[in-house]
Amino acid sequence: MARTHSQEDDYVTPIKRLVSAVLVLVMVAIFVIWRIDSPRVERFRAQMIDRFVPSFEWAMAPVTGMVNLVRDFRSYQALYEQNQELRRELQQMKSWREAALQLEQENARLLDLNKLRLDPKLTHVSGIVIADSGSPFRQSVLLNVGKRDGIQDGWAAMDGLGLVGRISGVGEKTSRVILLTDTYSQIPVVIQPSGQRAFVIGDNTAAPPVDFIEDPDQVRAGDRIVTSGDGGILPAGLIVGQLAVDPNGRLRTRLSADYERLEFLRVLRDYGTVRIDDTGDLIIPETLFTTPPAPPAPPPEAAPTPQEASDG
Repeated sequence: MARTHSQEDDYVTPIKRLVSAVLVLVMVAIFVIWRIDSPRVERFRAQMIDRFVPSFEWAMAPVTGMVNLVRDFRSYQALYEQNQELRRELQQMKSWREAALQLEQENARLLDLNKLRLDPKLTHVSGIVIADSGSPFRQSVLLNVGKRDGIQDGWAAMDGLGLVGRISGVGEKTSRVILLTDTYSQIPVVIQPSGQRAFVIGDNTAAPPVDFIEDPDQVRAGDRIVTSGDGGILPAGLIVGQLAVDPNGRLRTRLSADYERLEFLRVLRDYGTVRIDDTGDLIIPETLFTTPPAPPAPPPEAAPTPQEASDG
């Protein structure tokens, strides 16, 4: 067996060497012929290309496929990067869209404030809601206007749709607004068109009840509720809302103000009421009841004329 294997090696090795030498010589010859600059050689090269190159398309198929694969991979990579860039731009567009919607809503509320019809005698100060109490027992908001802006306790605060509440507590730069829904809020109103006077009393619900109506039989759901101005608490004619009836049959107020989105409020300056800073000003002194009035002083005697003096 070993002898047979060695004999095969003796025949295969010379053949390999011969084939290698022939291939080298052929390639050298092709190279030399390809480098010769001669018209005859040029024609020969053209004939060789026309004769053999078209038949070698099958040999170029793998190379062509690899080139196309690389080209497609680069195209896919470019598409992936473009897709990622488009995703980032879409995310930015969404954020810009949200910002645009918020600006549109703020613009709409500011336009509502401008459309609000008020008594020409009433001026106003516009403020931004910067905080909400968020307490179930106290309904109030905080504005960024205060004493430096001339704000006083008791002034009415409105949004673009109706009355929101009253100023209750003024700081140097901020002021607090007690909403109509707060339990401490009680305002006199007039129900139109019947003209019945009543009170809107807060009870920490979105629809405060209407009590102390003069004649409940003359009012019905849908009637307009405005401030009456009684007692000088609030200016007359401010829109509060509409009359409604709850499932229990109790009369309530469907407030016109949008309490879900309180961002800008208009505080009405009302200098028509007397401002009381000291509770003692409300008490009449006791001396008016205990001390009798003093008798009127006698008129002074008239001075004598010169004629009377000479006669005397």
